[in-house]
Amino acid sequence: MRKSGAQNSADRPCVAVVTADAVFAQSVRATFDAGAGVELQLIRGSIAQSNAASLAAATVVVLDLDPADATELALLDRLMAETAGRLPVIVITPSFDADMARRLLQMRVADFLVKPVPAIDLVRACARVVRAPAVAEAAVDADIYTFLPAVGGAGVTTLAIQTALILNGAVAQARQSTCLVDLNFQHGACADYLDLEPRLDLKEIEPRPERLDRQLLEVMLSRHASGLAVVCAPSRPAEMRTFDPDMVTRLLDLVSANFRYVVIDMPRTWFSWTDSVLLGSNRLFVVSEMTVPGVRHAKQLVAAIRDRLADAPRAQVIINRFEQPMFGSGLRKADVAQALGDDFAFAIPNNYRLVREAIDRGVPLEEVKRGNNITQQLRKLVIARPEKNSAPPAGGIVRRVAHSLAR
Repeated sequence: MRKSGAQNSADRPCVAVVTADAVFAQSVRATFDAGAGVELQLIRGSIAQSNAASLAAATVVVLDLDPADATELALLDRLMAETAGRLPVIVITPSFDADMARRLLQMRVADFLVKPVPAIDLVRACARVVRAPAVAEAAVDADIYTFLPAVGGAGVTTLAIQTALILNGAVAQARQSTCLVDLNFQHGACADYLDLEPRLDLKEIEPRPERLDRQLLEVMLSRHASGLAVVCAPSRPAEMRTFDPDMVTRLLDLVSANFRYVVIDMPRTWFSWTDSVLLGSNRLFVVSEMTVPGVRHAKQLVAAIRDRLADAPRAQVIINRFEQPMFGSGLRKADVAQALGDDFAFAIPNNYRLVREAIDRGVPLEEVKRGNNITQQLRKLVIARPEKNSAPPAGGIVRRVAHSLAR
């Protein structure tokens, strides 16, 4: 039943709430009765009692459903197909898990919240969707570049940072639209390399990852002078433990919903959330060094990714710190190309003095030496294909939410 009011309903947003939960319905009514600027359409019952026609007047829809119920999920899928993304939908669920989150994001829901839902969280979620519908309609999938080390000390962090800086400055419109995410929670060094304070507070978001929103993310972002955003937690060298995959999922979903480009610096250790990150990437780079063991490990890692994750993007191998021997029996580029075959992408030249100076000063390589050979080679790799890449494969965890709560 729709609330009536003195203000014309056409002049104010309408929040349609579908729920069979009497307690949640009472909470919703109390929440929105307090705000005269919002019209409430409360539908008592399950999602079966609603359809695109009954929700046509809504500005945003809040659906209380059980994702474990296959029938309710099928009805939600049908509703999303009928509205074709024109109607932002926020799903309320009794629990949170990665598989459920993946399914909802594939359906292109605007957001999902977990009961009990504080009134302020529901209002914020609805307000963000209502406030910026035009921006949400124009949203596109983020391009995800993921760097994975085949051996220790291969220089993954340096390459990830430089790639992020290249993307951030590729075109004038792209400035401040790139985010570098350091997922090496134990030995993360991105913030140190850029002389930034790491602000990601894992203890704050891990207990309830669903509470991570755009405002909280903004607080936990570090900003480089170039405009590059960096997500990095303080290094914990003596604390070796895995983190809840739900937290990593939520973090990456939110980042990819708010930035055009996302560059991920991965740890060498394979965690429970590694599969999801790789599946959600647009481009995946395995980084190794110019040694026989390094090339061998890179080849083994690429094969393992291919066997384990058939839907992941094709892994490309980067050989870092490449030097072509003039004499002797050292490895040559032709040897590497022969060993890796089509998986060999690029060789990044060795310029250790340049990299060391940049790291010590906490500045980009281009600030130390403009037009240096490392940046030039990376630029060929990163911007070699059209700027708009295809979306991540179906089933990937990193999805650009069509109508994100963080808008």
